[in-house]
Amino acid sequence: MSLHPMRGPNRFKLGVFSANADGGLTLTKVPERWPATFSEIVEVAQMADRAGFEFFLPIARWKGFGGEMNSREWSFETFTYAAALSGVTKNIALFSTVHVPMVHPVYAAKALATVDHASGGRAGLNIVCGWSPEEFDMFGLKMVDDRYAQGLEWFEIISRIYSSAEPFDFDGKFYQLKNVSGRPAPLQAPRPVTLNAAFSPPGRDFAAKAADYLFTTFTDIEAGRGQIADISARAAKTGRDVGVYTTCHMVCRPTQAEAEAYYEYYAVQQQDTASVDHYMSAKEANSTSHDPEAYRLYRKRFAGGAGTYPLVGSPNHIADELIKMAAAGFAGTTVSVVNFKNELPYFIEKVLPLLVEAGLREAV
Repeated sequence: MSLHPMRGPNRFKLGVFSANADGGLTLTKVPERWPATFSEIVEVAQMADRAGFEFFLPIARWKGFGGEMNSREWSFETFTYAAALSGVTKNIALFSTVHVPMVHPVYAAKALATVDHASGGRAGLNIVCGWSPEEFDMFGLKMVDDRYAQGLEWFEIISRIYSSAEPFDFDGKFYQLKNVSGRPAPLQAPRPVTLNAAFSPPGRDFAAKAADYLFTTFTDIEAGRGQIADISARAAKTGRDVGVYTTCHMVCRPTQAEAEAYYEYYAVQQQDTASVDHYMSAKEANSTSHDPEAYRLYRKRFAGGAGTYPLVGSPNHIADELIKMAAAGFAGTTVSVVNFKNELPYFIEKVLPLLVEAGLREAV
């Protein structure tokens, strides 16, 4: 088995985020918004694979955010999604994003191992401890007070399934299981690569114990240095090394003016206002994935890309921003756009060569 793409040679790694859901990360009404048809997702996955992107990361959504478009109601389940894409890609890592309370760990262990075998060892697991009350209601579940404690039990069960030679019992606060076993183990040992997105101290403590890579947001790039230092210190206490990634939404155009004009058009003039209101209020009340100040300062970022950092400008400007992220200590970033099939080729053609010149990536 070859080296997992997340552990490959490029200094600054890149992923495509949210292509499995309509609109991607955007909450906009523009007619060109991403439709997330599976045939087009395959085209984008293959495009990213050929260009040398390290990973393809889906969001996990069970219910849309209302408004005119009800964005993200149309979304593909992520284990079956990753398994399907494994047959039409060659090198790119294929992540499954899983809500801990909705997916039992015995099932998750089997599904993840299946994806790892189907992909030749390219599977990854993005662990989400859950934040949307409406989605919990769909499953007849209640949000627990300590979601990260539940997440650690969930992760421990999966890890033990992969490592235990004999069946085991598990008697925890959230799971009481008897005679647990599961084969095959994944190709990756001791388990596939794991991600977690967290901003709060409890969330980062969870990531320090269960994640190989933490995804974090920031209001500006330099502020990210403190977050990297914080997670590094938390991981060191557990004897682990956790890499830190960020996540961005992008508008790349030939000129800065063109990029900013389109960003204003889709994220302000054509934003799905009711959907943005719903998303921001639910996220602020129940999630700890963003700096609290972001909800008050950056509504445009939530309409434009779920509160992630905006990469808006010419190819040179975007390359410069990515170079700054690398200098701040980030191991890489995801990108999301209004329409992946239409916009990713320009980024590949114009920005990736600049990152090669800067020494952040190898030429493909």
